[in-house]
Amino acid sequence: MTSMSRARVARRIAAGAAYGGGGIGLVGAAAVGLLLAEVRLAKRQVGNGNGTSPHVPNAQGLYGLSYSVRGEPPLRLTMLGDSTAAGQGVHRSGQTPGALLASGLAAVAERPVDLHNVALPGARSDDLDRQVALVLADPGRLPDVCVIMIGANDVTHRMPPTRSVRHLSTAVRRLRTAGAEVVVGTCPDLGTVEQVQQPLRWLARRASRQLAAAQTIGTVEQGGRTVSLGDLLGPEFAANPRELFGPDNYHPSAEGYATAAMAVLPTVCAALGLWPAEEERPDVSRREGFLPVARAAAEAVAEPGTEVTAAMPTGPKGPWALLKRRKRRRVPEPGPVPAHHPSRSMER
Repeated sequence: MTSMSRARVARRIAAGAAYGGGGIGLVGAAAVGLLLAEVRLAKRQVGNGNGTSPHVPNAQGLYGLSYSVRGEPPLRLTMLGDSTAAGQGVHRSGQTPGALLASGLAAVAERPVDLHNVALPGARSDDLDRQVALVLADPGRLPDVCVIMIGANDVTHRMPPTRSVRHLSTAVRRLRTAGAEVVVGTCPDLGTVEQVQQPLRWLARRASRQLAAAQTIGTVEQGGRTVSLGDLLGPEFAANPRELFGPDNYHPSAEGYATAAMAVLPTVCAALGLWPAEEERPDVSRREGFLPVARAAAEAVAEPGTEVTAAMPTGPKGPWALLKRRKRRRVPEPGPVPAHHPSRSMER
């Protein structure tokens, strides 16, 4: 599918989400049925006979404690979404994406970071309503920045993409209204799951990319930022599946999560005004610049780690966005999570 046609499909899905439509499908029903059967077969292997657990390590707590001497209050980072946001597939809390992001953010900001996680393995976008309610329940602990990773379960459970994007857009709007910055890691590439064979692998990739592009439009229109995860992980997973997939062959390994965290961290820092000013200017040599939102969304899903953020509310073809191809930075190795975790435990 070309970038222009992907942009048209994404625009239709996002418009349907905004105006209450629900009939726009991703791929044919029969093909989707076969795809779901293969992906669900792969998922049933998670935690069965391979030494893995369906639970995730509790990574909540303070990171960057050495910066506490400065006297500044901790930045608050909250993770929302599904098993990818929770960190399912690894054994140590420091290997989860939340821990990696909190450690990296603390190093850049030179401030402690308080990590909270309400992500739920198996969640679909309609669970974001509940997760956001948890995040906003305590007005005294509102997050500075939220990272949402969601979408794979929407595809495998045949949630209409318009409904999926509607729930995500609502979540972003509620968090932004509360004063939090929001970064969304868009739908991962289900075509990288080894158990899914051709031609269903191609269909999985197509469905994932279409949803990711529509998620980008919905997020940016509500004042959030997105980072493409599908094509970031896709080629690397395909080339190194034993290294980047965990023991269950479905969730990322520690190295896979580190790859995703390295892609998301610069955008989290930029959202909080912590990234160098020279990094914020579009670099024409790297094909960065201002584009209509739908076109930026379509290009982002085809480029590893590409960021899309709102730029101009109106333009010749509607709202415009800034497309950035940020350089991937090595995330600092996280320190040990302190024993005194916040009283609220991770949702399972």
